[in-house]
Amino acid sequence: MTRRLFSLFCACLLTGAAVAATPVRATPAAAKDSISLIPLPAQLTVADGKFKVDPYTPIVVADHAGSTRRTARYLAELIARTRGLHLLVKQGTATTPAIVLRLDPRAPVANREGYALDVTPQGIRITARDDAGLFYGAMTLWQLLTPDAQHGAVQVPAMQIRDQPRFTWRGLMLDSARHFQSVAEIERLLDQMAEHKLNVFHWHLTDDQGWRIQIKRYPELTRIGAWRTPPDAGHDGEPQHYGGFYTQDEIRHVVAYAAARQITVVPEIDMPGHAQAVVAAYPQFGVTGQRPPVSVDWGVNPYLYNVDDATFRFITNVLDEVMALFPSKYIHVGGDEAVKDQWQAAPAVQAKMHALGLKDEDALQGWLIDRVGKYLDAHGRRLIGWDEILDGGVPADATVMSWRGTKGAIKAAQAGHDVVLSPAPDLYLDQLQSDRADETAGRIPVRDLASVYAFEPVPKELDAAQAQHVLGAQANAWTEHMPTMKHVEHAAFPRLAALSEVDWSPAAARDWNSFTSRLPAQFARYRAQGIGYADSAFAPDIALDRNAALTSGMAQVSLSNQAGSGVLRYTLDGSMPGRDSPEYRAPFAAKLPVTVRAVTLAPDGSMLAAPRERVLSRAALLSLGGNQMPNCPGSDFRLRVQPLPDATSPAPVYSINVFNTCQLYPATPMDGLASIHVDAVRLERNFALAHEQKLVVSRPQATPFGELVVHLDQCDGPVLASMPLPDPAHSARHFALDATLPAQHGEHALCLIYTAPTDGPLYALDRVALMLDGTTR
Repeated sequence: MTRRLFSLFCACLLTGAAVAATPVRATPAAAKDSISLIPLPAQLTVADGKFKVDPYTPIVVADHAGSTRRTARYLAELIARTRGLHLLVKQGTATTPAIVLRLDPRAPVANREGYALDVTPQGIRITARDDAGLFYGAMTLWQLLTPDAQHGAVQVPAMQIRDQPRFTWRGLMLDSARHFQSVAEIERLLDQMAEHKLNVFHWHLTDDQGWRIQIKRYPELTRIGAWRTPPDAGHDGEPQHYGGFYTQDEIRHVVAYAAARQITVVPEIDMPGHAQAVVAAYPQFGVTGQRPPVSVDWGVNPYLYNVDDATFRFITNVLDEVMALFPSKYIHVGGDEAVKDQWQAAPAVQAKMHALGLKDEDALQGWLIDRVGKYLDAHGRRLIGWDEILDGGVPADATVMSWRGTKGAIKAAQAGHDVVLSPAPDLYLDQLQSDRADETAGRIPVRDLASVYAFEPVPKELDAAQAQHVLGAQANAWTEHMPTMKHVEHAAFPRLAALSEVDWSPAAARDWNSFTSRLPAQFARYRAQGIGYADSAFAPDIALDRNAALTSGMAQVSLSNQAGSGVLRYTLDGSMPGRDSPEYRAPFAAKLPVTVRAVTLAPDGSMLAAPRERVLSRAALLSLGGNQMPNCPGSDFRLRVQPLPDATSPAPVYSINVFNTCQLYPATPMDGLASIHVDAVRLERNFALAHEQKLVVSRPQATPFGELVVHLDQCDGPVLASMPLPDPAHSARHFALDATLPAQHGEHALCLIYTAPTDGPLYALDRVALMLDGTTR
C-alpha cells in the first residue's frame, strides 16, 4: 500500500479562488497530538492562524454531484447533533468564510478514499477525486470541530492534511447469530464505523444457534431456524424462546444505510459446519436425516451440510437470494470449525468422497468450497472464508481471512491469495480488555487497548511482493457473551479506535503516547452520542501487599492504570476524588480500615475513567470474588459468563473453566481463621466442546449432587472441608456454603474444587470469605 506524502502547503484554494498564503511551520509531535484526530492522517502540517466555525459559517457544495450534497448534509447533521452547531448547507461557488466541499478530478490525493483538507484563516476546503474520499474528509473535519465536550463555535487551527488509508479492508465483524441485534442498533454501529473510517461490515448471519436472513424460497430457515429454546426457558428471567431474523427489506435498508457511509456489507453464510440451525429447519440437507433443535450451546457443534446434489442446489439457491441482497464483491462462506465426524460416519458421504478421488474429509470440504467458489465467480462475486479453507485446497482466486493466529495469512499470501488479518485472540473483541474484577463477560486472555494498537497487519515473514496481498485487518465481535448492544459497545470501543489507526494510518506514524493523548476528545464524542465505551484502559488499579496488610494492619498502596497515562487522584476520607484531590505520585501508607477511592483525569480535568474504590479492612481482604481467584495449575482456559446465556445485564459475571472446575484462594496468613463462607452460583453447561470433550476433568462425588471440596496448599493437598451441593431441581441458582476449618498456622493457599457430575450444571464461585471464629470481623 503506497502512501503519497505532500510537503508543500497550497497557497490557493483548490477551486481556483486565490487567498493569501499562510506561513507553514514544522509540526512538532506535541502540536499534532493537540489536534485530536483518530485515526491520525497520513500527513498533517500545522500552519499559523485559525478559522472560526460558528452558526454563520455555511457548508458550500461546490459541484453538482448529488453525493457531495449528501456528504454535506451528513456532516451538518452530525455537527448539529454532537456540537450543537447548526450550519446551513447551500449550493454555490467558493465563498469565504465557508466550509467548501468539492469533487475534483485534479485533487492532490489520487487514492479513491483519499482527500485533501485545508484550513486557512479564510475558510476550510475539502477536495477529493471520489465520493469516498470526500466523505472521509468530512469525517476528519467533524473531529476537528469536536475537539472537546463543549457546544457552540469552535476555533480550528490552520493546517494542511493530505490523507489516504494504508489498507483497503478496514473491517468489523458482528455476530448476529448467537445474539440478535435490531436494525436500529446496527445502524448505530455503522455510524460509529463511518466515524472511525472503517469500511467493511462483515455480517455473520448464520450459525448453529440461529439463521438470521430471510430466504423466501426456504421459509423454514426463519420459521424454525431463527429461534431456539434456551436452557431453563421461562425461569429466572430466561425467555421461552430466543431469536429473530432480518427481512429482505430490512437487509436492503441496512445495505443502503451502510453504503451511504462508504461501508460495504459482506454477508457470511457459514458452510459446511456451523449448520445446526439449517439442519433443524431442513433435515434433508444435513447428513443424518434427523432433525436436531436449534443449538443453545456455544462452541463447536457437530452438524454439517450434506455433499449431495440436492444440498448443493439448496446452497446455490440461498446464495442467489443473498447475492440479490448484497452487492458486495465478496461473499463469506465461513469454512471454519467443521468437525468431520458426521461425514466420517455416513456411508453415502464416504462413497461420494471416494468417487471423487479425494483422500480425506478435509479434501472433501475443499471440493465443496471450490464448487461454491466457482458458482460465485460465475456470478461476478469472489469467495472469502476463514483460514480452514486452506486445509483441503482452496479456489485460486479465494481470499483468506486468518483467524487462527497469523499462520493462515502467511501461508495464503505466500501462495498468492489476498488475505485479511483477523486473528484470535489479538483482534477478537470478546476477549476481555482487562482482568479487573469489575470487567464484564468475555474470554481470557486479556487483549487490552494497547495490544490492539500494537497489532501489525503485515506479518514479518512476508516479503514486499507477498505483503501486497494483505488487504487489511478486521476486529470480530462474537456475541456468545455479548447478549445486548450495550455489551458490544463496551467490547468494541475504544478498541475500534485503536484498530482504525492500525488500518488507516502509516505504520511509522503510530505512537501509543500520542494515541492516548488524543483519546479524551474521542471519549467526549462517544459520550455526546451515547456510546457505552469501556474505560478499562484508564481505570485506576488500587494495589497493595495483601498479606503484609493483614499481618501489620498497615497497607502500602500503589495506584496505576493499563494505559500508563492520565493523572491519578485519590481520597482516603470517603469522598469522591476529583481534580482537587491529592495527586498520586508514589506509593503511600494507609492504616486499616480505610476506603481508597481513585480516579484518572485528563490534563483538562475531565474523567478518563469512572472512580474506582477498594475497601481495605481485615474482612474485605479476606473476602475475594471468584473473578479474582486464578485457575488451578494445568488448564489456562477461562471465561467470564453471565448468570444465564441470554442475561442482558453487564453484571454480575462469573469466572469458569469448563474443563476443570478448580480455583485457588491465594496464600493467606491462616492463624486464627476458623471457617469458610462461599457464595456459590449454579450455571448452565451450554458448551459444545466437540473433540475437546475428552479434556473435561471428572472427579468422584461423595453426595448425590457433588461437593465443593477445599484442599490445603494445592489441589492434591489435605482436605480441609467438603460442602455438599444442593439439589439443582429444588434450589436457587445462588446459594451459600459454610464449613469450619481446622486450625492452621502461617501462610497457606486453598484449592477449591467442585466435584459435581460433568453431565450436569456448571458451578462457579461468586465470593469466598475466610472468617475468624465464624464471623467476618
